[in-house]
Amino acid sequence: MTGFLSDLVQYQGLFQMISVLGIGGTFQIGFQISSITYMSQHVKAFINETWLERYGYPLHQDNLLLLWSITVSIFGIGGLLGSSGSRYLTAKYGKKKCLLCNNLLMIVAASIMGCSNTARSFEMILIGRFMCGISAGLCVPLHHQYLGEISPRKMRGFANSTASFFWSLGKAIGQISGQRELLGSQALWPMLMASCGLPALVQLVTLPFFPESPPYLLMHKGDQEGCKKAIRQLWGEGHHQAEIDDIMREKATMKNTKILSVLELMKEPAFRWQLYTIVTLTATMQLCGINAIYFYTFEVLQAAGFDERMISYLTLSVGLSELVATVLCSSIIERLGRKVLLRGGYSIMCSLLAGITVTLSLQDWYFWMPYCSLCLIILFVVVFGAGPAGATLSIRSEIFQLSCRPPAFVIGAVVNWLGVFVIGTSFPFIVERLKHFCFLIFMVVLFTSGIVIHLFLPETKGKSIVEITEEFNKLNFKKKHIPTISNHVTEDYAFCTRL
Repeated sequence: MTGFLSDLVQYQGLFQMISVLGIGGTFQIGFQISSITYMSQHVKAFINETWLERYGYPLHQDNLLLLWSITVSIFGIGGLLGSSGSRYLTAKYGKKKCLLCNNLLMIVAASIMGCSNTARSFEMILIGRFMCGISAGLCVPLHHQYLGEISPRKMRGFANSTASFFWSLGKAIGQISGQRELLGSQALWPMLMASCGLPALVQLVTLPFFPESPPYLLMHKGDQEGCKKAIRQLWGEGHHQAEIDDIMREKATMKNTKILSVLELMKEPAFRWQLYTIVTLTATMQLCGINAIYFYTFEVLQAAGFDERMISYLTLSVGLSELVATVLCSSIIERLGRKVLLRGGYSIMCSLLAGITVTLSLQDWYFWMPYCSLCLIILFVVVFGAGPAGATLSIRSEIFQLSCRPPAFVIGAVVNWLGVFVIGTSFPFIVERLKHFCFLIFMVVLFTSGIVIHLFLPETKGKSIVEITEEFNKLNFKKKHIPTISNHVTEDYAFCTRL
């Protein structure tokens, strides 16, 4: 406890910046994903009313469902475009400037959606959702990269895992705000839709008071004094020579300080297994069954005989369970390590899915079986949040050098958004045909990914990027001789942040 309090004082600047990055980063996408569910009936009614006012006849049900599906899915299309452009924008303008401009885009999008009801235009919702998708697609990889670069080695896992916490926090706040007693009513749904502009405004006002990441300043800008000032602001007074040495050794391993393109990274043999890892982890996040779990929660609660008004509060408890679990992940990730959380999390989740499949099959046989299903669902969400959710985000930032992170995050984001699109379009048909046996597919994915992680992923806890790269080089080059990088750092870069 004493160590935690001393770190809280020592790294208060870092904790403040983590909060600022999170509220305008993964919080946004979590909020968008959860809040849209509570607006569905109101937006559908608004579309139908607007159509009737314009053309004098109501919209056909099939066409209404098509417009609603476009309203939901256009967010993913925008996210794919935003994430695809993140590498170019990061390389040209830096992460801080990109995030500031991105907040302006989100505020404009929120204003457009908030005025849609007054203007009697459902097209404004489509435009606003598309712009929100672009903004979310851009800010999420920037958030992850920023976290990895501003944190010292001993707190890197904690800092990276906070992205998962803010994601879950956004989902929980979206669920709370969407309750009919708050902003989920027929009169206030435009305010719920426009409320995504508030976190963007908070980050827009506060981020200018924080620095660009120290590695970016030193390696790409050559600004040693700016790097020293940034470290002092984020990490407090003291000796941080080990972190500076890590930055300089990373710079020594780079052929140049130019940020690689996506194609250049894919062609580079020295990062082949790092790419395999990030694609595997990202695909598993989409195919682990967490989306199916949220889908089945409502059905299980209905089968248990709960009142429909009560179900919305119980589903909120599932979201809050994930939020609590991400807090737990932040506290244990530096003790247990990333590989243990991934491998163990996949194994437990696979077992829980088997139990959920059995209880759903027997829920009509025994009156208490739906309660067992609900308990297993909550436990599944807790294990997901405490293990793979945070560890995956941490691994993404730790296995790539600074020059490779922007294109690597583009690849990961594209895989993620494609997964969202594929799951969104195919999952309803899978559920219709397989019912609860669809969980067997996710069990196979988790089992396979667990084996891959066990065999090929090196533990990254407490290691510098150079040490992690050397571990991956054993896979990338196998028996070929790889020259090691000297640990010697010139005295020109030996400095302390004490004034």
